[in-house]
Amino acid sequence: MALYDSILDLVGNTPMVDVSALSPNPNVRIYAKLEGQNPGGSVKDRAAKYMIDDAEKNGQLTPGATVLESSSGNTGIALAMICKMKGYAFKVVLPENVSIERRQLLEVWGAEIIPSPASEGSNGAMRRAQALAAEHPEWHFPFQYGNDANPRAHYEGTGPEIWRDCPEITHLVAGLGTAGTLMGVGRFLKEQNPDIKIWAIEPPVGEMVDGLKNFDEGFIPPVFTEWHGYELLDRKTIVRLRESIEWTRRFTEVGVFAGISSGAIMAGAAKCAASIDEGVVVTIVCDGGWKYLSTGAWTDDIDAVEARAKGTIYF
Repeated sequence: MALYDSILDLVGNTPMVDVSALSPNPNVRIYAKLEGQNPGGSVKDRAAKYMIDDAEKNGQLTPGATVLESSSGNTGIALAMICKMKGYAFKVVLPENVSIERRQLLEVWGAEIIPSPASEGSNGAMRRAQALAAEHPEWHFPFQYGNDANPRAHYEGTGPEIWRDCPEITHLVAGLGTAGTLMGVGRFLKEQNPDIKIWAIEPPVGEMVDGLKNFDEGFIPPVFTEWHGYELLDRKTIVRLRESIEWTRRFTEVGVFAGISSGAIMAGAAKCAASIDEGVVVTIVCDGGWKYLSTGAWTDDIDAVEARAKGTIYF
């Protein structure tokens, strides 16, 4: 068994598993990359580690510094874990309607939570963090939506891993959030084989699916435009909240216990498989289901789960 010097050495090199039993087309295989196997429990460990390492190399972070970021997803957890290990203070701006698991996990890693109005969602938290960063230039503000280290983490890590393990890939299906995963993985895969199709999954305008964004609602992350997202993407597909919950449950049929955004992406992968004659679809399972247990997503009536999810940011 391998011996590692630090838990951070376990970031990346996540496994892929065949979930083709969920494919609606027998001629299309689907493989899921299990990012919940990262030590902080999500794909965001990659970007967080790259952003902190990059800031240290550039002299933007020195011992005892304070890091500030906004988050309504897994980035906050990942940064809190890394800052705890490296001795940095960490402040995170969170919408007030985040779940109890969210707050507890951040508190485990010693993060200071700065609330922002629930009605403003993740975009409001981002604006509050930007204002605080301007007021406190002594704090380091990675700004995940505009930090080049975010997509680079996937261009140099996630993408090469997928190509190494599944060179027969014909389609990549991933979610639109900060756009880091899609931009980094998508660009790398296109450079290996321009025929690979890149599909983005997003919720409808006005409907919340945790961890995902619809760019038509007014904010387009600089990461997306700077990495030429409009040219890179072959298709954007809408997945609704109810579909996300349904496919989060269906994932358990193949033994995958995943979060709700991963259910949305799997729903998109199934739509992709149904629309093509044959191929190999790779989908990103952003995190595990452990952080979503309070949603009752697997056990409660689906109507009740859907109603609760519209009012609370679970992750």
